[in-house]
Amino acid sequence: MNQRETIELLARSEDQISPGISACLGCNVELTLRTCMQVLGPNTIFAIPPGCMGGVGVVGWDKQSGAKIPVFFPLLDNPASMLAGIKMHYDRIGEDVNVVAFAGDGASVDCGFQALSGAAERDDKIIYICYDNEGYMNTGYQRSGSTTKGAWTSTTPVSKDGKGGKKQNKKDMPMIMAMHDLPYMATMSPAFIPDMVTKLEKAKAVKSGLVYLHVYNPCVTGWGFKSDESIELCRLSVETNYAPLFEVENGKFTLNRSLDNPKPLGDFIKRFKKFRHLGDEEIAALQELCDSKAERLRNLAAL
Repeated sequence: MNQRETIELLARSEDQISPGISACLGCNVELTLRTCMQVLGPNTIFAIPPGCMGGVGVVGWDKQSGAKIPVFFPLLDNPASMLAGIKMHYDRIGEDVNVVAFAGDGASVDCGFQALSGAAERDDKIIYICYDNEGYMNTGYQRSGSTTKGAWTSTTPVSKDGKGGKKQNKKDMPMIMAMHDLPYMATMSPAFIPDMVTKLEKAKAVKSGLVYLHVYNPCVTGWGFKSDESIELCRLSVETNYAPLFEVENGKFTLNRSLDNPKPLGDFIKRFKKFRHLGDEEIAALQELCDSKAERLRNLAAL
């Protein structure tokens, strides 16, 4: 789907979020959620567990805020298990409803992972969207399983001499979920809306089994950058192969953008406060890891 087709499709689609959203300035969570709701349509139920997604205003904090389609807010970060029961109910009464989770990395990568993995094992017919900003934001920017190695967070602090940061590698959720043999898995970016719309349409068309969509986006507050750079940095995350765009349909890997001739990873990570303590040696190690993952993807797509 090209840019013109995307604009025409979204223009025809009813906006499912009322005016008055309250997301942080420069955060693309509102753009992503709005696009997902428009493409999936009104015949949809969304579960939004605790996290930044509550900040888009669909909670109803403002007089004009709220969603035009059913949205509920589970208290626990395991929306996959709850949605399975909801989908089962609608199947029993013969209604085909899109049942969707829009969850952050904490609800997907860490405390909610067992429920998500279980839903994949059972072939639950739900669409699970993970909005990955590499950390928790409940009481300051905290480490999660999705946080990149070396990154500063409030729970992996950096000393004055530049020592510290997260010691473990980031958990590769797109690849983990792809290995669950799902009918469809894809990565998306708010900087590439036509690609996002195409993948949402494919997710909507899946007739059985769990669909997993991974949306990568830096957090303005937690990562430390200017709010007007948000889309540019989302694009750069793809162009450096830090967050490549690919999809897996019934086991077949497809690259949605070439992984050849990427921009240097340093061009991306040096833009953020949470990485400013890293020296050339640490950046080179992250570059090596990024290149290794890109090579693995190339090999899988060549099969």
